[in-house]
Amino acid sequence: MSAETPAAPGRDEHYLRVFQRNFRAWRGTRPFWAGLFVLLAGLPIAYFPYANLQIGHLTLTMATTAGAGSLIIGVLLAVLGVSLWFQKHVRTFAGVAAILLGLVSLPVSNFGGFIVGFLLALVGGAMAVAWVPGEPLTPPAPGVPAQESDAPEAAGPAVSFAKDAPPAADSDPGTAVPQPVHDLGEPNDLSGTIPVNGANGRHSAG
Repeated sequence: MSAETPAAPGRDEHYLRVFQRNFRAWRGTRPFWAGLFVLLAGLPIAYFPYANLQIGHLTLTMATTAGAGSLIIGVLLAVLGVSLWFQKHVRTFAGVAAILLGLVSLPVSNFGGFIVGFLLALVGGAMAVAWVPGEPLTPPAPGVPAQESDAPEAAGPAVSFAKDAPPAADSDPGTAVPQPVHDLGEPNDLSGTIPVNGANGRHSAG
């Protein structure tokens, strides 16, 4: 392949760039960040009740009597986060369920994983409820440029009331004021005028 030959998209590009472009397109069609926050919210909620905090020579056990409940809440949040990625039509249910599980984790799981898991569940659930799919762009009609298809129709040329009268050479047909022209051989019909004294618009000589 010569230096002047352009790289074909998807064939001559690096595989990392192709993966990044495909991942960006996949991410834009679903509530990705909402699912990520909900998934991360389940980790501290399920971890802290079973963890031991080492402070010097002192071992602090953070296990509680509701350890099983914390584990269930953490697993459910992780499942809801993955569901938001692959089943985007359940985003409203998953978002509301994540918010409720985050609230339940406050008294059950060490204040919601020391507030970290609670805040992640709250933000991720709200983002899932608020997310809506984007509308596809409508392409313009074939053979019509985009600028012309959206522009309003231009006004047609001005119609002159003159009968068989050529337009003036130095006047613009779009701005010229039409002038009525009457033939000498035809009678001037005044039947449409306002009648005066019952004469239908015509004055009698005697």
